Amino acid sequence: MKTRTILSLAFVIGMAIAPSRAQRRSDPLKQEEIDLLRDSAVDPEPRMKLYVQFARARLVNLEQMRADPKVKNRPAQTHQMLEDFLSVYNELNDNLDNFEGRKADLRKAMRFVIEGDTEFQAKLRALKDDVNASKEDVSQYQFILSDALETVDNSTADHRKLQADEEEMWKRKKKTKS
Repeated sequence: MKTRTILSLAFVIGMAIAPSRAQRRSDPLKQEEIDLLRDSAVDPEPRMKLYVQFARARLVNLEQMRADPKVKNRPAQTHQMLEDFLSVYNELNDNLDNFEGRKADLRKAMRFVIEGDTEFQAKLRALKDDVNASKEDVSQYQFILSDALETVDNSTADHRKLQADEEEMWKRKKKTKS
């Protein structure tokens, strides 16, 4: 009986601690960014522009941090900033999927997304090829960097295909209306 009570108590404490650990990870979007997204919830073009802008800002901040000689714990900050970029970029992809599912016109939005993809690929590859980073430092963020590169590379191919599909679909719709 005593063992069962102790195990039950340990389980309850464990369950109470688990959410607090999960809540420590903050949302990579700032409140003003969330407000901007809320205002553009219906139309894909401004919403995708915003997501590209937010992802770009994460990579620019990463570059600035890495160039600052006063920064301490650069590998850990690089890891965190790459996670934030990847979270925003994944949100971009999720939103594209939602708009695609609603059969929204994504032609204009896709131009901004693909331009962003090209820029993100270049910035991530430059980080990967950084000759000034020590192997020890790189090892602390290598996995998340590889994940980000793979995600952007795969998404770029998907985005280009989606853009071509959108152009074809809207071309057909225009012909059937005529």
